[in-house]
Amino acid sequence: MKTVKDYIRTIPDFPHEGILFRDVTTLFADPRGLRLAVDQMLHPYAGLRIDKVVGLEARGFILGGAIAHQLSVGFVPVRKKGKLPGPTLGESYTLEYGEAAVEIHEDAIAGGERILLVDDLLATGGTAEAGIKLIERLGGTIMGCAFIIDLPELGGRTRLEGMGMDVHALCEFEGL
Repeated sequence: MKTVKDYIRTIPDFPHEGILFRDVTTLFADPRGLRLAVDQMLHPYAGLRIDKVVGLEARGFILGGAIAHQLSVGFVPVRKKGKLPGPTLGESYTLEYGEAAVEIHEDAIAGGERILLVDDLLATGGTAEAGIKLIERLGGTIMGCAFIIDLPELGGRTRLEGMGMDVHALCEFEGL
């Protein structure tokens, strides 16, 4: 029986030499693989009340939409700065090569709503931390953070757990 990890291909030297890119598009393209990933991402949160799913740009939108559908709840995107049309809150974070920012609509989450944060990959945790801060600024309560892949050497899980987050990843890959 195939695991989620079996559906993910590795592309060496992308986007830069020395990087092993973990490509989830092969997982998404396979109906069994996608169903397996969505079901396994939901499993730890079965029985909990979740009001909304927040997906981080961009592959988190694919997963977040599917998970929100399964839960019969709303979906909220956290997008790169300047991509949302209405009034937004923003949060900057650092990358290994600079700084970036993400935004959420000011009215996307009501105080007290229970949120599941999802994305495809947990590396350093910078994007997820920025998303968490935005959700908390809007008064949301984060029930968990779910990812397909964790790259443990980059410390994202430790970073998010240090913020008090419940972190669930379907598989791990060593290296960058």
